[in-house]
Amino acid sequence: MCTAISLKVKDHYFGRNLDLYYNYNEQVVITPRNYNFDFCMAGKATRHFSFIGMATVSDGYPLYYDGVNEKGLGVAALNFPCNAHYLPAQKGKTNLASFEVIPFLLCNFKSVAEVEKAAGDISVLERNFSSDFPASPLHWMVSDETASLVLEPMADRLKIYKNPYGVLTNNPPFETQSLWLQNFWHLSNKNPQKGFYFTTEQNFYSLGMGAIGLPGDMSSPSRFVKAAFLRKNSVCEPDENSAVSQFFHILSSVEQVKGATLTDNGECEYTVYSSCCNASKGIYYYTTYNNRTVSAVDMQKENLDSNALITFDLNPIQT
Repeated sequence: MCTAISLKVKDHYFGRNLDLYYNYNEQVVITPRNYNFDFCMAGKATRHFSFIGMATVSDGYPLYYDGVNEKGLGVAALNFPCNAHYLPAQKGKTNLASFEVIPFLLCNFKSVAEVEKAAGDISVLERNFSSDFPASPLHWMVSDETASLVLEPMADRLKIYKNPYGVLTNNPPFETQSLWLQNFWHLSNKNPQKGFYFTTEQNFYSLGMGAIGLPGDMSSPSRFVKAAFLRKNSVCEPDENSAVSQFFHILSSVEQVKGATLTDNGECEYTVYSSCCNASKGIYYYTTYNNRTVSAVDMQKENLDSNALITFDLNPIQT
């Protein structure tokens, strides 16, 4: 289970919680402009936009969980079990393996508008990266400072949804999540109007009562509603420290604590890392489950015209 959000303050911020019961030695990875992508069926990209994000590098290839390119476009992949449907190669389509969707979009597109125009020609292939990395069931959130999209590979095609909430979790499909959200449109960050049993002498005993009923459990629909509510009502100063802090506060409200969510095998799902990228400047901030100190990697300080991946190990210990 995971949660991704997009937030516009002065700059645009994009990031997510990665919730799993294991990890694959994730690193912050910068893909420079001249790194060679040889896509399974979509040709090569030898010169493209540079981008930064969280990935596992296997055999020299970056398997990205999320990333932001130098033009400010962000993409995050989230688990979509039982619903993701990958297809055989489709004639006349841009056929991409699921692990290629993030790099393909970040290599080639500057904005959500460009992605929306091109996504109708994309088909997601039924193809594993390797025996160690079988194809995961995924859907994707794509964001820039003006808009967000959700891309969902279904049985007939890749479905494309405008996402006015700037939030994505996992199941059910986005269309159903949006419908579920309507059950909570009455919630407010203000105290509610006094109802039938109030007299003029009675007062509210607490602030925050307008949000009574806001979900607090760990399920995907509840995290969707809570993150959307907090993002919608977010207030913070426009400076970098305040914006990054606010972003991590929203993510922390829907994070997974070890022991609160168990798999059928009794394993603890937890928030492996949380990320917040200043998409306007290319600064990737992150925390891990055991290190709540915010670390940062600035892609603009690196040689973005090289042809080799630039990797940064995560800081494992609280300082």
